[in-house]
Amino acid sequence: MPLLKKVSEKNAKGKVKQTFDNIKKIRKINKIPNFWKTLANDPITLERTWKSLKQVMKEGSLDSLTKEMIYIAVSMTNSCEYCIRSHTLAARKKGMDDTMLKELIAVVAMANETNRLVESYQVEIDDYLK
Repeated sequence: MPLLKKVSEKNAKGKVKQTFDNIKKIRKINKIPNFWKTLANDPITLERTWKSLKQVMKEGSLDSLTKEMIYIAVSMTNSCEYCIRSHTLAARKKGMDDTMLKELIAVVAMANETNRLVESYQVEIDDYLK
């Protein structure tokens, strides 16, 4: 159960309305997702998070599909179902298919397994990795 109620688009005013409008324009969507509606309870956090997300996720040295897939991987590791679903949809729109998703899941699972083994065994870092 959510801690705070969502701010509806029709009740959005000021910075919240401006941010909602920008999200819809940039994302090419007609409806504001629940994540942003919930963050709108704190307009400063909403605006800061949106600006930061746009800056980080824009095309750069890494293409936007790669960034979405990294976002999915981190979300899987952090068990954020909302983010997994949201960024999987975004990655699919950018060209990720089921084969790529399955391979991504395998890499995430393997990295989590070997990370836990390294930490549990307290494996000493090799000199050449320092």
